Amino acid sequence: MSAAPRQSDLGVLMQTPPATAVNSTRRYPVPALSSSDAGLTQLTRHLASLLSGLGLFLMVFTLMPFQGAVEVDPNAGNDGNIVNQIGYLVLGVVYLSAMLLVVDRRVLARLISPAWVAVFAIAYFSCLQSYDPAASARGLTLSLIAMIMVAGVLVLPRSEQDFVHAGANAILLIVLIDYAALIVAPDLAIHSADGGEPWHAGFWRGHLLHKNVSAPVFSILCVFGIYCARSGATLRGWAIALLSFNFVLHTGSKTTIGFLPIAIALVLAGRALRSPGLMIAAHIAMSVMIFGLTLGTIYSDTLLAATRAIIDDATFTGRDDIWKFASASIADHPWFGQGYSSFWLSPVIMGLEANFEASWDVRGIVTGHNSYLDAALMFGLPGGILMTLLLFVKPLFDYIRAARRPQGGAFADFCVMVVIFMTYNAMLESFFLNRADPMWLLTALAVFGLGLAGRMGLRSEQ
Repeated sequence: MSAAPRQSDLGVLMQTPPATAVNSTRRYPVPALSSSDAGLTQLTRHLASLLSGLGLFLMVFTLMPFQGAVEVDPNAGNDGNIVNQIGYLVLGVVYLSAMLLVVDRRVLARLISPAWVAVFAIAYFSCLQSYDPAASARGLTLSLIAMIMVAGVLVLPRSEQDFVHAGANAILLIVLIDYAALIVAPDLAIHSADGGEPWHAGFWRGHLLHKNVSAPVFSILCVFGIYCARSGATLRGWAIALLSFNFVLHTGSKTTIGFLPIAIALVLAGRALRSPGLMIAAHIAMSVMIFGLTLGTIYSDTLLAATRAIIDDATFTGRDDIWKFASASIADHPWFGQGYSSFWLSPVIMGLEANFEASWDVRGIVTGHNSYLDAALMFGLPGGILMTLLLFVKPLFDYIRAARRPQGGAFADFCVMVVIFMTYNAMLESFFLNRADPMWLLTALAVFGLGLAGRMGLRSEQ
């Protein structure tokens, strides 16, 4: 049996443009494919697209959808468990094998970038600071294995059109499943008064654990729908975008509802003006303002007063008490941090006496609800700052490079919209390297995609 055909330029993200039969100085004969070889090539192409769509589906839908009421924290379901451990190990093997079989070695070599090596090097080093280094390393390894699937989603499709159509089918299916669940299983898809957060009753959460996860995830799906509509899957794309945006509106997440149109408008305006640099400058200014109006309120009374003048709840549902505690705790280990996923729920935290004046009991908090604070807690100030620069600043430079290319503009716009949106969302939620959390995986997809698009071209069709 012959091996699966390998093309030197296979994949959505290319190192070189497709080879042509005519060179400026010499003509090369193009051998005709036999019917069996052509059939095998087409079968390989369809299977690669199917795997890409399946990977995107699983990244969003997770391996444990519709888990019902949450008692503690929306991210708790992403803790290490046997389903995620075995499931993502199997998926990692499947997607790694598929990439080795059909993706060009030059493209595979580009997947291992210095930036991602640095990200995981910082995180693994931090495991040495954990109270349980082995447990921290196991959780981080799950994040690393999940990244194999993220890479496969991007490079397995033969062309950008294959990626768009496979992704549109996968995401539209998820959206329709969630809307169906609102009708047939509302107790699973809608928050009720049961559990520890009765004030969320009536808000939509879909297949995910909590509205604070559903709101940003469906925001990214809305952005993906816009990308599909601009890239050939018009009807499916607009269906995804409109249904996802309506879903976000019903999550009750006011900040997310505000962040989403800002991210979309910034990128589309920058594209219309043909000025990615101006767009990035506006985004940086917006990031500083949002930082001041959220985390800045625990350091400045002036910023607190400004926030109170803009929104009703300047505590962001009690997050300010969590931020104060986390900020004060950074000073205990400022250089190397507390270790990956090793601060909240640690024996030290669980052994504290309850602070009855605070809105939240930190002994039951799984994250600090601020990615930048949690990065400093886990990796130390130097590591946390570098992690933030690699995940949220470097991709902006990658976007400038990608925007100069004649093809792939819509894909680059999609990725940078996600990066911009999640930069803002990170002010209120924690997701850096958070195992199989769809917020993290979709952010990683965008960062990964921009890094590759900045270095390699995209093939629109073949």
